[in-house]
Amino acid sequence: MLIKMKFAIVISLFFGSTLINPAIAQKNCTIPPNKVVPTENQINYQQMEVVGFLHFTITTFYNREWGLGDEDPGSFNPAGLDAEQWVKTAKAGGIKELLLTAKHHDGFCLWPSKYTEHSIKNSPYKNGEGEIVREFTDACHKYGIKVGLYLSPWDRNHKDYGNPAYITYYKNQLTELLTNYGTINEIWFDGANGGDGYYGGAREKRTIDTAYYPWAEIYSLVKSLQPDCMIFPDSGPDIRWVGNESGYCSETFWSTIDDSRIINGGSDSDYLNTGEPTGNKWLIGQCDISIRPGWFFHSQENDKVKSPAELTDIYYRYVYCSRNLLNLVNV
Repeated sequence: MLIKMKFAIVISLFFGSTLINPAIAQKNCTIPPNKVVPTENQINYQQMEVVGFLHFTITTFYNREWGLGDEDPGSFNPAGLDAEQWVKTAKAGGIKELLLTAKHHDGFCLWPSKYTEHSIKNSPYKNGEGEIVREFTDACHKYGIKVGLYLSPWDRNHKDYGNPAYITYYKNQLTELLTNYGTINEIWFDGANGGDGYYGGAREKRTIDTAYYPWAEIYSLVKSLQPDCMIFPDSGPDIRWVGNESGYCSETFWSTIDDSRIINGGSDSDYLNTGEPTGNKWLIGQCDISIRPGWFFHSQENDKVKSPAELTDIYYRYVYCSRNLLNLVNV
């Protein structure tokens, strides 16, 4: 099978209080000086300028944007997949880091997780011996590309989603990803949580509140396993969303922000999009932009791919003034 690739874009914004001389700020404007500065890891991350994101999973074989959780692992068999080709293509384009959707909302795992049967181990791919997370991370390490992994908090397949038992399951899977694949530079969490699902055959709607995930514990687990790993959700602690997936950011954008005002999956999009000069935390702003209407490959959208001119405009509007471009490669 020919694995088709598409490109999308995410921007990491770099603008904030440390770019302003505090003495000048005190003398010439009403904004008080702010001593909050980025960490060394945040600076190194932003200096990459271009990184990427591979959106590929079992939903590709169902022509779905979001899987329902009831997909049959037997349908997953990307026989022509070549992770090294992905990585070499990205590197040739100047991308410094690649992220992979290790598990999207459908719950299907691109590694043989020992905690679920809804994974690549029960697919015909390489006779059940395939492991795309391994192929991907090995290729990145081989060609000098930093590794990022996406692990959806929402799982439309797991029977315990919405209950405390699922949190243990989620931590176990996170531990697998952060201990078995070498250095991981970034872990990506998003805010798509709760709704209709398969849930082990229950086929029902499950609603959660913003307190369901113990994010402080989850962040602590990540840092205990990979101390230098950058973490992205709405609230940081290293990178934050900017409130939209269109690549729009405020004309004045502050990396400093008050983290007490941010709730994963429930924050004010306008506030995420601006930050504030007196904020207590430095959180890199990240704009995600797909070059297609959605994030996954759909052949019927081939005529809707953003043009090179559009992508160039996005790059210069968001990168030239010390801002990062996160260039997503979607399969």
